[in-house]
Amino acid sequence: TIVLIASIAVVSAKTQGNIFATSALRSLRFLQILRMVRMDRRGGTWKLLGSVVYAHSKELITAWYIGFLVLIFSSFLVYLVEKDANKEFSTYADALWWGTITLTTIGYGDKTPLTWLGRLLSAGFALLGISFFALPAGILGSGFALKVQEQHRQKHFEKRRNPAANLI
Repeated sequence: TIVLIASIAVVSAKTQGNIFATSALRSLRFLQILRMVRMDRRGGTWKLLGSVVYAHSKELITAWYIGFLVLIFSSFLVYLVEKDANKEFSTYADALWWGTITLTTIGYGDKTPLTWLGRLLSAGFALLGISFFALPAGILGSGFALKVQEQHRQKHFEKRRNPAANLI
């Protein structure tokens, strides 16, 4: 009801320019997310996701730890290769910024290696970054699928057990 009232208020507002009305309508999309969260009142989805994260916490921590080590190592190597030839990599902090942006595959492009060895290392570490950031997503996805399958199996077992118990 709040979303409906807010929508009517925005649409009926007589503004000189359509800019306010358009931006106000766009900001109301956030309220739709709150509405979706409200639909899951018991929190079953969030509990399920939390149990998956808890069940696979060792694997997730290991993947993130290895990813962190790769970040430190790759930044150090690129710093060593590029520090003399490239002013953008004058400090290790600059190389860490480059490593973070490259391994997370954001790729701003504000710091790029100039030497061929630096470019080769950069390409290799970018591919490695893709794999290490896909790994936790795969762990969570497979864990979520297994948990949902287990819940369906449990429901099916309950449906079979009750009639069998009544016969006995």
